[in-house]
Amino acid sequence: MIKIKLGKKTADKVNKRAKNRARIRKKVQGTGERPRLAVYRSTKHTYAQLIDDVAGKVLAAASTKSESQSKKNVDASKAVGSALAKKAMEKNIKNVVFDRSGYVYHGRVKAVADGAREGGLEF
Repeated sequence: MIKIKLGKKTADKVNKRAKNRARIRKKVQGTGERPRLAVYRSTKHTYAQLIDDVAGKVLAAASTKSESQSKKNVDASKAVGSALAKKAMEKNIKNVVFDRSGYVYHGRVKAVADGAREGGLEF
């Protein structure tokens, strides 16, 4: 288990997410036919990537930095999901495995998933 030394409250939160992320990554693996849709949520931006774990390559990526919206709200995250779905459709990728990276499936993480589903991805 990863131990990070920060302030008491922050360290507990970070360590809990790291533990959850490790448990999820044991079960979730992306392939070329069905890549892993990984979500990262920072305080300012939301990032999403389609990753082929077998080859170790990123197939497509989108973020609130690269999109015209630079806000950190749920609407911008939904736009990230739909932009990623559009890039995936161009590469003939329809099925993905969702990796929430230890975050709670709520808010911006759920918005990325909803935007990707509306864009045509299935998971």
